[in-house]
Amino acid sequence: MSSALSLSSLLNEVRLETPPLSRDLQATIQSELDARAKHFHLLEGWRRMRGRFATDFVDALLPLLQAAERGEDPLQRRSASLDALSLVDERQALQDVAVAHVIQAAEDRSGPELHQLSNFFAALRGTARARKNENPVRVALFAQALLVALSSIELEPQQRYELMRVAATPLALGLHRIYAALCAKLRAADVSHMVSSHAARAQDYDIAQRMAQGRRNTEPATLDGLARRVQEHNSRAPRNGADSTVAPVFKADQSPDMLSRLYEQILADTRLLPPLKALLARLQVAVVRLARHDNSLLHKQDHPTWALLNRVAAHGMAFERADDEQLQAFLRLMTTEIQVLIDAARPTAVQFEQVLGRVEHHLSSQAQERSKRNAQALASLEREQMRPQWRQLLGEQIKAQTADAPLGPKLRQFLHSTWVDVIVQAMVLHGQTSAQALAHIEWVDHLLESLQQPSDEAARERLRQSLPGLIDALREGCDSVALHADQREQVLRELMLQHGRLLRGLPALLTPIDGPAAVTAKAEPSPEELLERLLNERESELPEHWAHAKVDRGQLPTVPMQLFEQHDHDASAAAVSNWMSRQRVGGWYHLFIQSEWMTAQLAWISDKEQFYLFIGQNTEQRHTITRGALERLLANGLITALDDDNLVQHAVDTLMQDLQLGA
Repeated sequence: MSSALSLSSLLNEVRLETPPLSRDLQATIQSELDARAKHFHLLEGWRRMRGRFATDFVDALLPLLQAAERGEDPLQRRSASLDALSLVDERQALQDVAVAHVIQAAEDRSGPELHQLSNFFAALRGTARARKNENPVRVALFAQALLVALSSIELEPQQRYELMRVAATPLALGLHRIYAALCAKLRAADVSHMVSSHAARAQDYDIAQRMAQGRRNTEPATLDGLARRVQEHNSRAPRNGADSTVAPVFKADQSPDMLSRLYEQILADTRLLPPLKALLARLQVAVVRLARHDNSLLHKQDHPTWALLNRVAAHGMAFERADDEQLQAFLRLMTTEIQVLIDAARPTAVQFEQVLGRVEHHLSSQAQERSKRNAQALASLEREQMRPQWRQLLGEQIKAQTADAPLGPKLRQFLHSTWVDVIVQAMVLHGQTSAQALAHIEWVDHLLESLQQPSDEAARERLRQSLPGLIDALREGCDSVALHADQREQVLRELMLQHGRLLRGLPALLTPIDGPAAVTAKAEPSPEELLERLLNERESELPEHWAHAKVDRGQLPTVPMQLFEQHDHDASAAAVSNWMSRQRVGGWYHLFIQSEWMTAQLAWISDKEQFYLFIGQNTEQRHTITRGALERLLANGLITALDDDNLVQHAVDTLMQDLQLGA
């Protein structure tokens, strides 16, 4: 290999090509926007960022290439703390869809070149496999730089998404020229043995994703259909030994023969790691014995036996290394469970179903255990859905509670708005009945009590003693919602004046006898009072019991109200809804998040199924995804459940294809 050909030299070539690429990209985007009327609404946003686009693209890409040269993952996201969660909402999901589209366009155009480059860089590292995510010049880096360059100004997510799609094809063309030039250097250096043979068993997340998508687009084969196809094939075979090109295959009416071929195909699945294959091979003993007296085994694909195989395989395929400790622990558990089936004198479908139930329980419990360190954050996230309802209800309660209280205008407005936010914030962060929330609720009682005129000197002394604690609690509440100092000081000043009057033996509020202030206030009401008066002129929607009964805090809701989203009632929406309803804690998924494919386990689903926690094989990879974001990823083919990539179905499909090819 040429001494000049190295990781640094190839990355330097890419750096040199980056400025021309950015300028060409800028010019091509402009031409595309000018040429198509459908892009007219994007022109204003593009005009505002166009002048700095090329520079922003280069500035975003170069640090990523430098990180790759140092051997770091340029796109790796690290949590700020052990309890930190990355929230992926619909906005982030739309962004990921746009990045995925850019990557797909470039990979479709430069697939062979990227394959050669990945193999070369893997050979330089001395790794056994070439993985796309370890290619230091992979498309994802350029897609991320494009996203950053298009984010220099505030745009609606949909507009940024459309600009990314406009830029996808020009970027793919530009990258193809760069990748082709790099591959030419590899050929000139005579390193063909490094780019063609090394790491032939490449395995990437999106490979499985595309295979699964392809199978979803075709009608899956069935066990019954396979049996009929075998019968048709064998019926054309010679009966009297005459020569024929039609050779008989296994006999569908003989269970051991058909089961043997099916199981052979299952164990031939290249996605299974060796120890997982060995485990399933042991299970074959019990399956064969079951087939002798259970005729439904080879006719029902929802048979508990096949469900168990699929579940075990789906969990095992989430791991990349056979020595992964989590996989080893799972294999030990399954070895014990399989032995129960092997030792059974006459295995039954019920026994397989019982083992499946125990496996499901184990995987679900394990996933929930992985989510425990985020329990407080997840609980807060779920309670966040309650914020609007809690705020409305508490606001009504406090208004009713303070209707006749001697409050100044600023203090009254503070209680009706800011202090409601203080209470709700405590309920969201710590729980509805937490000590913090109850303390803020009780503070309202203490405040109103402190504004009652003392009956004697002893009562005034008790009031004087209680004021420091009352003020400290008010300041603490204001800090919890980051209330500006000027706003809180206005409230404190008014409260101090009212308490000063009480300590001097006067009422908390000025009366008409005390001066003209009250008359002036009546003649010139504040904006808040005008709004209140206008609202009161309408027929009140406040239930009568709030105005006349003692406030009952026990009536606060304990679960969020149902939130329904409007969807078109078409087949697509029904399919998405059906898929969402089938997901369960403990399952593994391939999904595209923050510009990268990852394998992650579903560890938590909120009570109202609006939030989902996914934890990667690296437990630091934790993403909470909203339901809307998941639906968007699903609609764009950016998430698949490993359980959907059915091991048994794959074997049946393969046997059916073999029969069709031999027909």
